[in-house]
Amino acid sequence: MSSPAKGFALYLTLKSFLEVGGRLPFGLTKAIGPLISGAALRLMPRERRRIRTHLEMAFPELNDRQRDAIMHGCSRHFGLMASEVARLWRSGAEQVEAMCEITGLEHFWHALETGRGAIFATAHCGNWEILSARLPIARLPLISAVRELDNARLDALVTASRTHFGTEIFPRGPAAGRHIARALGKNKVCGLLIDQDIRDVPGVFVPFFGRPAWTPSGAAMLAIRRGCPVIPGFIHRRPDGTHAAEIHPPLDTPTAGTLEDQIRELTAAATAAIERQIRAYPEQWVWMHRRWRRQPEPSIV
Repeated sequence: MSSPAKGFALYLTLKSFLEVGGRLPFGLTKAIGPLISGAALRLMPRERRRIRTHLEMAFPELNDRQRDAIMHGCSRHFGLMASEVARLWRSGAEQVEAMCEITGLEHFWHALETGRGAIFATAHCGNWEILSARLPIARLPLISAVRELDNARLDALVTASRTHFGTEIFPRGPAAGRHIARALGKNKVCGLLIDQDIRDVPGVFVPFFGRPAWTPSGAAMLAIRRGCPVIPGFIHRRPDGTHAAEIHPPLDTPTAGTLEDQIRELTAAATAAIERQIRAYPEQWVWMHRRWRRQPEPSIV
């Protein structure tokens, strides 16, 4: 099958999933989703090995059985997440509010009183698509950076889903800094997921589970240069199937050292907040991502 044909097939698959999954009883899709994700995990030996390797790096104190439990919990989580995304496709604001409780919104409101906007530092923890939907329902002026998909039809479909409840989005890449600066000038909250090794954005190495990880640094740089706070926040799934979103107090903004030192320190602080969230809910993070793909060059003495 040619690449255009594959892209169109993927688009039809996702559109059908959203349409059909959104119409089925939620209890049924919640049962089907983990079955599909579990089967997918069994069919992807490379991803299983990568997840195991990453869990060994992050949790050396656990045994193989405990780490396998996290891996299978992660698989179940993403199956449930898929069913919830399908539900979002046909949900109203009241349904999303019932799905997710938010605490700590006052940290955003206090930050916006200065008129300088705020950086929302988050990660691929829990069901981040629900978090993206829930915040604008709470009247937060949210704009987020996302990866633009190569398939135009698929990108339009995903964009329609993500903007349905009021979140503005802009493509990640060289022009992202201008988008963020403009949004901060309009006193908006810029949401950035900074827990991945991304090739096309500036970054720094900071500790993540005791190992250097190349981490996007644009959030810290803009916050320091424009004098706005970096506010971490995350969402996690609760045992009853609902979600809790917690917005934390702003991170301390460094003032000592060079600009480069300050950027690294603030990026490290945001990454430490992400690590704490993952340690609390390890099965709700993307362990298949190649987070430690790049490492610092060895110094030559």
